[in-house]
Amino acid sequence: LTVGALLTDRYLNLERRGDEPAAQQVADEPTTDSTATISPTVAQRSVAVLPFLALSSGADDGYFADGLTEEILNALSQLPELLVTARTSAFHFKGQDLPIQEIATQLGVRHIVEGSVRRAGKRLRVTAQLIRASDGFHLWSENYDSTEADTIAVQEDIAEKIALAMDVVMDEDKRERMRLAGLRDVEAFIALQKAKKLYDEAHGASDLIATLRQANQYLEVVQQRVPDYAPAYLLHSDLYIHILMNDATGQSISDSSEQEIENSMRLAETDYKKVIAHARTPEERNDAEFDLAFLAGDWRGMPARIERFSKESGCSDPVWIQNIALPFGYARLVLPRSREIRICDPLFSVYWMGEARSMLWSGDPEGALTIARQGLEVAPGQWLQLQLINDLVALGKFEAAEREISIGLTNSSNALAARMMSAAAQGDRNASEALFDEFLQDPDASRFWELAYYAWTGDQENANRLAKQMDAHSLGGLGVATIILWCNCGAPWDLEATPILAALIADAGFDWPPPSPINFPLKDW
Repeated sequence: LTVGALLTDRYLNLERRGDEPAAQQVADEPTTDSTATISPTVAQRSVAVLPFLALSSGADDGYFADGLTEEILNALSQLPELLVTARTSAFHFKGQDLPIQEIATQLGVRHIVEGSVRRAGKRLRVTAQLIRASDGFHLWSENYDSTEADTIAVQEDIAEKIALAMDVVMDEDKRERMRLAGLRDVEAFIALQKAKKLYDEAHGASDLIATLRQANQYLEVVQQRVPDYAPAYLLHSDLYIHILMNDATGQSISDSSEQEIENSMRLAETDYKKVIAHARTPEERNDAEFDLAFLAGDWRGMPARIERFSKESGCSDPVWIQNIALPFGYARLVLPRSREIRICDPLFSVYWMGEARSMLWSGDPEGALTIARQGLEVAPGQWLQLQLINDLVALGKFEAAEREISIGLTNSSNALAARMMSAAAQGDRNASEALFDEFLQDPDASRFWELAYYAWTGDQENANRLAKQMDAHSLGGLGVATIILWCNCGAPWDLEATPILAALIADAGFDWPPPSPINFPLKDW
């Protein structure tokens, strides 16, 4: 755990308790950690934009209110003076009638924006207010009576008035960045909200790919109406990546045709190139360039890309950063950024998992366990639950791991995989084999966990065989690279068995074998 990360958490905790003198003292503490720079001004100017309440009941009025909310949130996020809670965490409170102070405490912010929207024919009424959470004082509020045609002007005015009320000095460059951040098209932002609803449902659905296809229909409406909106292409690419990953690892690909599978890599790369072409910030462009390089097998400059990511600030991050950074020796370097991203979006379970996983691969399983437990209290999720189990197994707390598997893992395949891992870490070959036999009967069983099982139990021949098959898939070495991260077992196979991955590693100059965060006594290589 870095000095900077510790100071950041201490500072934010004091800020949330209102102890400004103590917080300022922490902020002024000397440290050699470049990531420890804390801006009291930014922390004081922290804000969450809650979903505006739809007061009318038209078919799309709820999506309209959400779209207006996100446009305002995205505009405010362009101002470096403000710390703005990300959409996932802010929208967590949609439909919940909780006190402002309680919401602010959960999100770690000083200010809350809330509002309402009523549509009647072409008429539009919007109410918005900026509230200081500590005492409920309204720093700014305004009512807008206009027409739907004025929606863009209304949202821009709200965002700028909020910024001014929080003492942000505005100029034309900032106003332009705020304008470029959004869609500025009512039909497009309604379609985007429909797509995001389906996108979120897909990642908890039994038929992920079919649901992503539905989401992409709405994303394509956004692309047609606002062709230069980068996030629509990023979301759109997810379908093709899941098709490839599922095909490579033997998971369900719904009704995907051979032609769709064959075209998926090209389509994903096309989407990423459009993200890069239309990126709204340098950080957004860097993130997309990193992900495209990972997907396209262009690993030659990966160390420099990881270094650049570690020096950035803000809430954006590449999708695939941990797949490379953690197994190949950069876990400590990216840990402070993992924490910063989690603070931006404190109710998004995946970011808690990312921080905990970075700590485990940095050699701090106790710290990883603490973060995973904290995260599960506020943002429960299956991946975070798996990470908690990994942390317990790494610490040799096998009874506690079994309790967490029993109460926390609802997916039968994941539960069996976790039990196989735990048994292998205890050196119990018989128990591992019995669980594996049961796993193979599960309809959700995949080659992903099958390969991990062979590595955990020291079956080098079968690990090499299966890794070679997956390496030869059109996804290249990327599918097997992902297994390295989830296996937590060092080298899951001999590198010679995966020539495509071996070439990528050689291009990047990465070391092999990776470290092993968990000890597996049955594995002797």
